[in-house]
Amino acid sequence: MKEYEPAIEREMKKFYGTLSEKDQRRYAAIEALKLGPGGIQYVARVLGCHRNTITAGIADLQALPDETSYQPRIRKAGGGRKPYDQTYPEIDTAFLSVLSDHTAGDPMEDNVRWTHLKPRQIAHRLAEDHGIAVSETVIHQLLDKHGYRRRQAQKNNDEASREAE
Repeated sequence: MKEYEPAIEREMKKFYGTLSEKDQRRYAAIEALKLGPGGIQYVARVLGCHRNTITAGIADLQALPDETSYQPRIRKAGGGRKPYDQTYPEIDTAFLSVLSDHTAGDPMEDNVRWTHLKPRQIAHRLAEDHGIAVSETVIHQLLDKHGYRRRQAQKNNDEASREAE
């Protein structure tokens, strides 16, 4: 049986200390089985556990079913922050009322709308007027959802030619 290097033994011991009692048993058993004859005594010495612990771990491993029902998710589904439209069902109406006096559009295209308010200003007005506190990221999502585009100033040819001079 070949022994591990001292650095590997230290890492094994450190990892072993982070595991639950059941997982410690199983980890020690796997290490001992990898080493073959003499592995149980060696791993018990390295990890500071009893040989019977490793033997119990081997029994645990042998009792595991061939097809595991491993669930990669530890936490319950549905945790975390709820989407803004669930938290504030009236957000669309409030958002549109904030923008009602600050909306402009392209007279040639009905679906092109913009506002001169910045997302930070919209978020502030939503919080102040409607008690809805959302981030600028949510404001950007709402702008996209309701078809608002960012208005960018464009230079006409006269201005561009004057600047070139």
